[in-house]
Amino acid sequence: MAITVDRDKCIGCEACVAVCPVGAITMFEGKAEINQDTCISCGACVSECPVEAISRGEVTKVGIEGAEDYKDIWVYIELDNAEPMHVAYELLGQAGELAAKSGQRCCAVLICKEAGDLPQKLFAAGADIVYLVEDEKYEDYNNELYTNAFCELVNEYKPSAVLVGATADGRDFGPRIASRLKTGLCADCTGLDIREDKIVEWTRPALGGNILATILCDVNRPQMGTVRPKVFKVKEFDTSRTGELIKYAVKNEITARTQLVRKDVVASTGMCKIEDAEIICSGGRGMGCFDKFKQLEELADLLGGAVAGSRAVVDEGWISHPQQVGQSGKTITPKIYFAFGISGSIQHIAGMHDSDVIIAINKDPNAPIFKVANYGLVGDVNLVLPKLIEKIKVFKES
Repeated sequence: MAITVDRDKCIGCEACVAVCPVGAITMFEGKAEINQDTCISCGACVSECPVEAISRGEVTKVGIEGAEDYKDIWVYIELDNAEPMHVAYELLGQAGELAAKSGQRCCAVLICKEAGDLPQKLFAAGADIVYLVEDEKYEDYNNELYTNAFCELVNEYKPSAVLVGATADGRDFGPRIASRLKTGLCADCTGLDIREDKIVEWTRPALGGNILATILCDVNRPQMGTVRPKVFKVKEFDTSRTGELIKYAVKNEITARTQLVRKDVVASTGMCKIEDAEIICSGGRGMGCFDKFKQLEELADLLGGAVAGSRAVVDEGWISHPQQVGQSGKTITPKIYFAFGISGSIQHIAGMHDSDVIIAINKDPNAPIFKVANYGLVGDVNLVLPKLIEKIKVFKES
């Protein structure tokens, strides 16, 4: 929807110019003027205008045929080693809340080689219905085969909304589905809500994390979004729950143009993935160099945790991108988060501020990281870290 200015009401105070995050508003002949090519319709100027000269213009909607037939909230269940990933359980809990608020059902979509007891686990996690596509060819994720199966399911059963985890595969899978179905997709969401008319409110950081944008898809169906892992807590399982299992056989079979010929297990730094670790030892540019991260690996090994870092050290090549925490990395919620030499930009804090305990070590007493830390130590990490490792070794040996 377009933002417009009533020039007769405008008093030329320039309050809107000051709040526009993208510089889309200029003054012309003493009146505000909006560049529609630059404007992102965030609405900051609308609420700031003291004389209500700025308003949102309504956009003519192109509806879809049979929109009332689309119902239920679907969650794509991504598997890792034949088990649902943690984010799948997170999304089931959230989808259950959205479904309850809007009078719909929470549904899980499982595409796999062999389901076994997975449907029962999904019912326990909150699913009312499990759609199962089961075949040998779905042993490993293949974007062509999985997209074909999922889109056929959507066309058959017509969900109102689809949630996909914003994992490496999810970020590949979600957009492919949206493109095939000719609908929109809100990527990397950090918040979800739903209105009485079943319109999902997708919230995601925008403009480098400086604002949170709430996005609606009130024209096409299904509504779609990818959701960052670790944003929502997993609901308590209810093993007594049951649901409806719908087994589906794909009618329009296709042959994939790509084939997995070998699957290697790649060793990761630290003992586990950062999104699964309960203790994270994270480093920033203040670590000084690549070699210093060997000490973080040693600390992580002692604590049974994983090594992570800020975008700055990923850009330097000191750690790999899967270990990056923050706006353009991963959102994590460990029990303990050590921040060594990390200043604490907004983008980084967005990825770890929900950690149970944050311990920050930085030689700059004014570093922003101290504002979110439970415990802070002003000091040189290159002096503190070796002593910490030594103390832990002594404690474990005693």
